[in-house]
Amino acid sequence: MSSSDIFIGETIGTAILILLGGGVCAAVTLKASKARNAGWLAIAFGWGFAVMTAVYISGPLSGAHLNPAVTIALAIKNSDWNNVPVYLAGQLLGAMIGATLVWVAYYGQFHAHLTDKEIVGGPGAQATTAKAVEAEEQGAGPVLGIFSTGPEIRNVAQNLATEIIGTVVLILAVLTQGLNDKGNGLGVLGGLITALVVVSIGLSLGGPTGYAINPARDLGPRIVHALLPLPNKGRSDWSYAWIPVVGPLIGGAIAAGIYNVAFA
Repeated sequence: MSSSDIFIGETIGTAILILLGGGVCAAVTLKASKARNAGWLAIAFGWGFAVMTAVYISGPLSGAHLNPAVTIALAIKNSDWNNVPVYLAGQLLGAMIGATLVWVAYYGQFHAHLTDKEIVGGPGAQATTAKAVEAEEQGAGPVLGIFSTGPEIRNVAQNLATEIIGTVVLILAVLTQGLNDKGNGLGVLGGLITALVVVSIGLSLGGPTGYAINPARDLGPRIVHALLPLPNKGRSDWSYAWIPVVGPLIGGAIAAGIYNVAFA
């Protein structure tokens, strides 16, 4: 596959991934959304289906890495780093495009949510505002969770370990099944299996940090959150932002090492 195919495929695929994954977070979170308060099950399955859709769309072009941790792991496994920068560039750009499209799709809901005094503060604000104030003090605005992840308990060692562990599970699943004949990405069956693995990780390991398990998935939308003209959006929590980038990259490298020792 050519560098242009890789870049286009990763850009489109990651944009679809974030559009649908961030979209389910917006649907569950935002005021005036019909799916508001649908809960963690909706989020976990929404992200799983987002992965499946993105893999099927982008697979023929780029092999559907859609995740720098996958790209790094495959580079370690195959000892081939030639196209890594192209994959990473497409993934980051696609993640930013997808996050912007979530804002477009939910524009009215974002405005209603972020101008509601019960959510962002004002006369008559009570419990919900207290939670928003607490999140803001920790560095996260009231809608940052639609774009990026954040921990329930801020403990650097635990948060980093959680992201590493979740990513090891994901990458081992990717490496041990469903790779196409060139070993560059997921096939049709691999896309379905990986989607179910993502659901499993979300249900079992997503509680502590929101399971980024993908540096582009977290960093790209966080940049968009910082840039978008959202009223009362609060901060983008940059003090935490390195964990969902570094953790998955470490997890991907560990998984590749395990694969090369145990499976190759």
